[in-house]
Amino acid sequence: MELRHKYDLTVLLDCIHMARSSFYYYSKKTQIVTKYEDITALIEGIYHKHKGRLGYRRITLLLRKEGLVINHKTVLRLMKSLGLKSVIRVKKYKSYKGEQAKTVPNLLNRAFKANNPNQKWATDITEFNVGGKKLFLSPVIDLFNQEIITYELSERADFKCVMNMLDKALKKTDTQTSLLLHSDQGWHYQMEQYRLVLKKNGIIQSMSRKGNCLDNAIIENFFGILKSELFYLNTYNSIDELKKEIKEYIQYYNKERIKLNLKGMSPIQYRAHHSKT
Repeated sequence: MELRHKYDLTVLLDCIHMARSSFYYYSKKTQIVTKYEDITALIEGIYHKHKGRLGYRRITLLLRKEGLVINHKTVLRLMKSLGLKSVIRVKKYKSYKGEQAKTVPNLLNRAFKANNPNQKWATDITEFNVGGKKLFLSPVIDLFNQEIITYELSERADFKCVMNMLDKALKKTDTQTSLLLHSDQGWHYQMEQYRLVLKKNGIIQSMSRKGNCLDNAIIENFFGILKSELFYLNTYNSIDELKKEIKEYIQYYNKERIKLNLKGMSPIQYRAHHSKT
């Protein structure tokens, strides 16, 4: 750029074999980064802290929380100039399904909104494969703030896995409070012992219609996020390594991962905000 004051631009571009359009393109990128030097440093910091999982909209929200008044289009432009983009690859989730037997009606009926915590929960099981070995995750999600209330990790998708999950979940709520727990028609949720425990604790059971994953969309969406932001981005040498990463990710998801539909807060931040209002 300094040589432009001494030589004609055409001559300089001929010397380095660069098209004029390319010169202006890279000049514009340099000017953008220089103008927003402090902000670009913040963007890079946020991007790498969240391991590339955030797109420009959620990064914009975090910048605004730092007191910066900035448009999401500007953040997008700055990220492009820095060569930053979300690493997430969205993949369709296929849930684990058991045999069909006794079922209950779909009482949730896709009414995924809840006014308070512990009104509506959803559960399901998802599967991971590491070197031919399988790991199963059985979580409970609160539809109020999409927080993972509890979960069970097991190398077998057996009934014990689901009952351990349920036992942990029951310790997280007042059994005197009416609560709806929704699942698919997996065989675990049709077992008499499971249903009796729900009934004993005053929990209303609801099930998706057969073969309709949209009836349990919130937890299906969580599985998609977990796999896109963690499992598909890494290579695991063992089940134990994956277990450790899932535990750390769920902590991150609950405490730090902001959501646009939660006013730019993480699930736990949103719950704390709600308790103050």
